Amino acid sequence: MMTGSLRMIALSLLLTAAPQAFAEPLTAEQRGQVVRAVSNYAPRMNDVADTIWKHPELGYLETATADLLIKELEAHGFKVERNVAGIPTAFVARYGTDTGPVIGLLAEMDALPGFSQAAAPQQQAVEGLASGHACGHHLFGAGSVAAAIAVAQWLKDNRVDGQIRLYGTPAEEGGSGKVYMVRSGLFDDVDVALHWHPSDSNSTEQGRSLANVSAKIRFKGESAHAAMQPERGRSALDGLEAMHHMINLMREHVPQETRIHYVTTNGGAAPNVVPDFAESYLYVRHPDPRVVGEVFEWITKTAEGAALGTGTKASIERLGGVYSVLPNDVLGRAMDRNLRAAGAIKWTPEETAFATELQKTLRTKPPLSSVSEIEDYSFGKQGFYSTDVGDVSWVVPTVGLGTATWVPGTATHSWQAVAAGGMSIGHKGTRLAAETLATTVVELFQSPKLVADAKAEFDRARGGSFSYSALIGDRNPPLDYRLKN
Repeated sequence: MMTGSLRMIALSLLLTAAPQAFAEPLTAEQRGQVVRAVSNYAPRMNDVADTIWKHPELGYLETATADLLIKELEAHGFKVERNVAGIPTAFVARYGTDTGPVIGLLAEMDALPGFSQAAAPQQQAVEGLASGHACGHHLFGAGSVAAAIAVAQWLKDNRVDGQIRLYGTPAEEGGSGKVYMVRSGLFDDVDVALHWHPSDSNSTEQGRSLANVSAKIRFKGESAHAAMQPERGRSALDGLEAMHHMINLMREHVPQETRIHYVTTNGGAAPNVVPDFAESYLYVRHPDPRVVGEVFEWITKTAEGAALGTGTKASIERLGGVYSVLPNDVLGRAMDRNLRAAGAIKWTPEETAFATELQKTLRTKPPLSSVSEIEDYSFGKQGFYSTDVGDVSWVVPTVGLGTATWVPGTATHSWQAVAAGGMSIGHKGTRLAAETLATTVVELFQSPKLVADAKAEFDRARGGSFSYSALIGDRNPPLDYRLKN
């Protein structure tokens, strides 16, 4: 296992904040150009988001969604490379020159199973629809495309050398889509990457997430009559339960921030039959991706030991694995500056009435007026979620923000998120995100010092000996993972 001193070094590197870059903010004329470009495209952005919302597609199955986003980009002069990293719905769209900075925007697009919901303030499923955008990735994708189109227009109008690049990134929800794209080297020549996420508030907080590995661990035994001939059987469930017991003993001896959680997805069908198959679906999480890898290797040893002790055989399939987000203070402050310059979200009386009604269904009820506020900037806070943006952030300086596309108090992955994301409340938050992304990208093109300072902080935070190695190993993308689960 990693020693305590090494873990402390790794975590301190993650929290290293660089001095703020003294880049000049955009002039009123520069900002006005970008804002007008976003505004001109905003009605179409809303149509794109609504189309994806009405036709949600799960991870690695986002065929129509990817086609729609690609057509929007191609219509504005982008050259698009499809089917990258062995993923049919992953793509890279490029606009600009081969000289100058390369700035990347991430565009997520997958929905979640089990969240059928109308754009209504009461829970109301849509007949014939089993999935829904409970994480708002329809807004994420449409908003990032809007920002990319606005930046492309600015590059063209001002004859600026540089390239804006839009990454269509499938299967964020448990499929680790970006990891395969990073592993394939698609970000190797990018100077800075930007992303955003739907939320119930407006914030440029640059925090850390948890790295994780997910896997299915399967035991194969021999079936027999559990009463008449138990000696002829070898219980796969015994192997699974022995492994779970050893994992729970491990909890006393893993680093403090480690999280291990699992479910038994198959434990047999009848108590009078010795089960010849059993399966566990397991996650390991920690802020440091190296610790995740080491704890998971220990778990593989428990599976081997459990199989040996119960006369069964164990096999392990890694389904996903992501790094923690490596935050960047230089970029975070630039993003914060541009979010504040973009101005507040203002709701109509109809939107306020919708929000008031929907908020009655929520456990927490922050003031609705908070959608017009921007939270104080912060850096380095530990979050307890995982995202494949993390892998991007360890190979290129990365920055993100969240905007209020949902009613205050809305939980991520809820029907309430689907409801607000399907109407104008979602549109307004997306419009704010697109403007903030686009103006930040233009500022990066305008300021070599800002890019250089961000890279210097990035290099310090990773450490000179860092070498990226994907936590998913060398497996191929699990293109059917939503069909199996």
